[in-house]
Amino acid sequence: MTDYGHDPLFGVFITPTNQPAMQPVDLAIVADRAGLDLATFQDHPYQPRFHDTWTLLSYVAARTERILVSGNVLNLPLRDPAVLARSAASLDLLSGGRFELGIGSGGFWDAIEAMGGRRLTPGQGVQALDEAIQIIRGIWATKEPGRLQVDGEYYQVSGAKRGPAPAHDIGVWIGAYKPRMLRLTGRAGDGWLPSLGYLKGGPSDLEEMNKHIDDSAERAGRDPRAVRRMLNISGQFTPTGRGLFSGSSQDWAEHAAALALTYGTSGFILAADDPTTIQLFASEVAPAARELIAAERGTKNVPEQGRQRPAFQEATNDQ
Repeated sequence: MTDYGHDPLFGVFITPTNQPAMQPVDLAIVADRAGLDLATFQDHPYQPRFHDTWTLLSYVAARTERILVSGNVLNLPLRDPAVLARSAASLDLLSGGRFELGIGSGGFWDAIEAMGGRRLTPGQGVQALDEAIQIIRGIWATKEPGRLQVDGEYYQVSGAKRGPAPAHDIGVWIGAYKPRMLRLTGRAGDGWLPSLGYLKGGPSDLEEMNKHIDDSAERAGRDPRAVRRMLNISGQFTPTGRGLFSGSSQDWAEHAAALALTYGTSGFILAADDPTTIQLFASEVAPAARELIAAERGTKNVPEQGRQRPAFQEATNDQ
């Protein structure tokens, strides 16, 4: 059980509904003005009730001032990696370095195939994502000599020109749950972005999942602390707590701090489509959680390094 030492970030996971058309944009503006760090949107290109996520990300970046934007997570099977790399670099340049690349291998294969995508097995999806990340990073690597050559089984580029370089080192955040995807995250990712609701065993699953990432990172010659651990969360603000992320703002802050100090979770992204909830999360939960984490670490300016912590307790007592 490890605290990887990253400064915590707090964000929102907004439904990209297109009715009413401006709702997700307005909610992102609320999050930006409230002081949250990150606005994210799921990516289901086959869903006609949703905006195209890339178009939405671009529009939101233009309408906000400081908040980071990201897909949560972008659907690789319907987004060509070389084009995605250039699109990401352009959006990062236009937004002043406010784009991060959340990406996944795909999941709803009937819908993906109906849109012209290629159906893959889980193992094939991992390999395809690995090849795509090589291409994406290669396009961004403008200081590397020569044109880009990647001869993968699922994705190929043959002499592609590199560039443009993004405004900052864009993080590649991978949505992963199974061991093969977790190992890919450890050797090739900058961040890990699962959803708490998909963890069958609850937060305790994070320990074993982190181990897959850490072991893979070390085998690849990387420091496991190079991979930021994030979590999509949901819950309710109530007078009396009934479980994880249920209760008062202080309860929520204690739950977040426990996850950070026990499992190294340093990004908390709240699924919310309500302005009041977003503002409460930003104004009360985020600052209180940051204070609790900093107090436990013993400093307000913690270097990004691993720290061992006691077992997770407070946030799971009522589950």
